[in-house]
Amino acid sequence: MLRVGLTGGIGSGKSTVSARLAEHGAVVIDSDLLAREVVAPGTDGLREIVESFGEGVLAPDGSLDRAALAGIVFTDDAARRTLNGIVHPRVAARTGEMMAAAPPESVVVHDVPLLVENGMAPAYHLVLVVDAPVEERVRRLVSARGMPETDARSRIASQASDEQRRATADVWLDNSGPRDAVLSEVDRLWAGRLVPFEKNLREQRVHRVGAPAVVDHDPSWPAQAARLVKRIETATGGKPVEHIGSTSIPGLAAKDVIDLQVGVESLEEADKLAHVLAEAGFPRYPEPLTDTVMPSHPDPELWRKRVHCSADPGRPVNLHVRVREWPAWRYALVFRDWMRAHPDEVAAYAALKRDLAPRFAQDSGATRYAEAKSPWMTAALARAVEWADSHADRVR
Repeated sequence: MLRVGLTGGIGSGKSTVSARLAEHGAVVIDSDLLAREVVAPGTDGLREIVESFGEGVLAPDGSLDRAALAGIVFTDDAARRTLNGIVHPRVAARTGEMMAAAPPESVVVHDVPLLVENGMAPAYHLVLVVDAPVEERVRRLVSARGMPETDARSRIASQASDEQRRATADVWLDNSGPRDAVLSEVDRLWAGRLVPFEKNLREQRVHRVGAPAVVDHDPSWPAQAARLVKRIETATGGKPVEHIGSTSIPGLAAKDVIDLQVGVESLEEADKLAHVLAEAGFPRYPEPLTDTVMPSHPDPELWRKRVHCSADPGRPVNLHVRVREWPAWRYALVFRDWMRAHPDEVAAYAALKRDLAPRFAQDSGATRYAEAKSPWMTAALARAVEWADSHADRVR
């Protein structure tokens, strides 16, 4: 099952996206609808709300007068916490029931207006954010919902900022233009990413890139890595995760593959985490691996590791699971920090990459490319270790 979080500010047109995904076959769990369901007439939720806020929050027909309740809680933090304490646990319980009932091959889209505000993003395999400019959102709220403009602007201002949503978004859907434009984007997303992601996840297949293709440094790589780090930390119960490799070094050209490493106490622990990482979207690479670039060391066993790769075709990831007490964990960090401190080495490494990549452009993988880099990497790592030993205060 692929878990997709869907969010967006009020008036962004999130319902347009969720409806299209449902047409494609996604199981959509709408938090707003569930929030209404758990406080419908005759429910314990409505009874508790009346007990907390009085009969004045009831409409003449005995249903919840949502406007009256909003007038109480919108500007009163304590009242809002009370309301959330009544509604949120019930919505969470119903969400869990619906997810459990979904078929194993489902793409489950969890539509949550306050996903960012409530820090829920790491719980999903992918987060989609629907966006539109503030003025367009105000126009929609006023014209389509009859909301006073001042109320519309207040509601928008009370939610997460664009910057906060961008930090959370794996996919940013621009819904500022014609409806057909965003629907076409959703169609492409469904066919090109969500469906193959779900299949890879279900079949525990990794998504591996083919021949090496070196591209200019992408300034968004660190933010992408940060989202993945939180996802893995959440899945593993807080195991240390680091962004390493070329995409972690500012200005360095690289393959568009994010390298991360997670620290464990032993390879036995790494093997126990294999299922957890696979469920989080990172199946185990089928072959046992050893770090190929290593200084002389009396015990080659200390260079063994486990590797997981992303099942997401839209974001290639290599996840190296290394024992923290073994040298490879530290050397990955030392090399990264040394490169960050030496722009001339960054330039030299980038030139090497750009020279080598075309030579292996017809390969089905990057093995020979990595082997060709090995002499430079071995010498560079020796320089990095020497630098780290003399700058112990700067290196973790």
